[in-house]
Parts: sequence; structure tokens; C-alpha cells
Amino acid sequence: MEAFTRLDAKAAPLPLANIDTDQIIPKQFLKTVEREGLGRGLFFEYRFDEAGNERADFVLNRPEYKGAGVLITGDNFGCGSSREHAPWALMDFGIRCVISTSFADIFYNNCFQNGLLPVVLKADEVQALMEEAKGGNHMVTVDLAEQTVVSPSGQTFRFEIDAQRKEKMLKGLDAIGETLQQGQAIDVYEMKRALAQPWLEDA
Repeated sequence: MEAFTRLDAKAAPLPLANIDTDQIIPKQFLKTVEREGLGRGLFFEYRFDEAGNERADFVLNRPEYKGAGVLITGDNFGCGSSREHAPWALMDFGIRCVISTSFADIFYNNCFQNGLLPVVLKADEVQALMEEAKGGNHMVTVDLAEQTVVSPSGQTFRFEIDAQRKEKMLKGLDAIGETLQQGQAIDVYEMKRALAQPWLEDA
């Protein structure tokens, strides 16, 4: 998993509440377990019309927000089903951070396992960021080490995050990576078990 330390990126405002995982990545894109390529299905029904043409008015289709790495959105983002494809699609599209007043629990947990940083701010802070992102300057800085978001105008907002999750994100550790940190101890255990119970090796 790619580590998250500091992100300087365009912020795209999506002022909608209760965006569920089917809106983030519709069910027809769930036939694969590969992460690459899922970005094409991100917000599919928002981004494309019935003929498959881009909707010019959708924020992520607008030229000034192309390549956005931060999404600022409404309350209860990521509700609905538990599909892990949702953070995969956001990541594949290039979004590394989502800022909201709240997230659905399962989506929130899935983000940390995939290197996508979910940032919770107060309602007035999210609104302030949203308004600034609608202006001419869309660049924000998200600093995980300092736990801050700096708006285009220089306003600084501090966010809270669980210390263990923060450490794993800074080091780029998912559940597998965390386990592999104990690789030497695991190898020693396996050797000792093979010597003490050799019949298990033939099982």
C-alpha cells in the first residue's frame, strides 16, 4: 500500500449528502477483483449520460478539476453496501483524500486498508473548504503527520485520527503489510514447528 504523508492537490467540491457506494461505483463494475481500471466507473451515472457522453456540468468532468486528488463532499459519505471497490475506484481515479463531516463506518474502515485518507471536519469547516474549492484556486494541502488541511486561501483546519491508523497510513501498511513486519518471528516459529512436528509438513 502506498504511504500517505502529505498531499498537495486540487480539491473538487461535491456538495451532496448520503452518497452511497453504488453511486460511487455501480454494481456493473463489481465483476472484477482487480483494482486497476475501476476509475472509469467512478460516479458513472453522474459523469456520463445515457449515451455514454460526459456530462459537462459534473464537477469531475470540468477542466479546472481534472486530476483532482481531494474530494470535498457532504455528510455520511460511503453509506450503503460494504463493497471495497468504492475506495479502489476513488484511488484508481486519482483521489487520495475525501473530506466530509462523517463517513459510513465500513467505508471509513476500508479507506485505511487501501491508502485513501478519510478526513472528518466540522460542518462549517467543510463548507468553507467547499466554497473555496469553487473559486479560482483549487489547491489544498492535507498533511497527515500534522493532521491539518490547509485551504487555498491559507486557512488551517485540524482533524482527529486514531493514532494506530495514522501510523499505518504514514508507513503504508495494510493488514498484510502489518503482518509481514513480523516476518522474522513467523519464520522462526515455522522452523521450530517443523522440527517439533515434522509430520505436519506432509499434511
